[in-house]
Amino acid sequence: MHDIIVIGAGPAGMTAALYALRADKSVLLLEKENFGGQITYSPRLENYPSIIEISGNQFAEKMLEQVMTHGADIELAQAKEIKDMGSHKVVSTEYGDFEGKAVIIATGSKHRHLGLEGEEELIGSGISFCAVCDGSFFADKSVAVIGGGNTALQEAVMLSDICKKVTMIQNLSFMTGEKKLLAILESKENVEMIFDTVVTDLKSENGELCGITVKNTKTEEVSSLDFDGMFVAIGQAPENEDFRSVTALDDYGYIIADENCLTDTAGVFVAGDCRTKRIRQVTTAAADGAVAALAACRYIDGLDAK
Repeated sequence: MHDIIVIGAGPAGMTAALYALRADKSVLLLEKENFGGQITYSPRLENYPSIIEISGNQFAEKMLEQVMTHGADIELAQAKEIKDMGSHKVVSTEYGDFEGKAVIIATGSKHRHLGLEGEEELIGSGISFCAVCDGSFFADKSVAVIGGGNTALQEAVMLSDICKKVTMIQNLSFMTGEKKLLAILESKENVEMIFDTVVTDLKSENGELCGITVKNTKTEEVSSLDFDGMFVAIGQAPENEDFRSVTALDDYGYIIADENCLTDTAGVFVAGDCRTKRIRQVTTAAADGAVAALAACRYIDGLDAK
């Protein structure tokens, strides 16, 4: 039995593992897909303290090397269920069950994709999901922002101060985000809004996005538009449904927890983008990982003292 089982090996999960290991706790790190999570899609990471520039993949590799050096056990397996046995937890995977005194859920959330052919290959090569992370790469260039909610409007506001031209493409007849954000964008001369329109095809050249094909859902008119980049802001999707038996989820599927990273089940903690929070960045994920790990360590010390 391990002291702590961490589900998810993104920045939150690996930071949690690191802090727990340094507190002399044994840690099992479960990852179903790729170490690093969403950060691996970023070609350059420039907003993490002390690091001037690094690729998302390199950043993830360094974090993984660090936790392995400190003695983490690692399993490539998808957690399917968490069972609360009182004195310990059982995490069930497709490869069997694992036992731990405490569990930290750090499964992150995935940006919703458009589902177009070639989209996956162009992520990080013209397609981005984060203006804070990647906006500077498109300085003085033309970009499209797909979506009409608050996230899309916020992305467009930020990009309008960086890019030569920002074109918002919304599938509805109106923007669904806050009126204040919309008013800011409407006052910008370099921002254009296209409504009742969906992206139907992606154009690339030498492995880089160079444009898109769009279709007006009312007139059926098809157009070809050239862009240097495209920011997809149509929401995020957490993957927490399997954990509903041990923790409450909000209407969007995020685990309900505050900055203390506590769930409503003793011994089960949450860290990173999979919990309810306002800001989802690599730095806030890492901060959650530290908070959750220290909380889990205190919980285990309390068990051992009984």
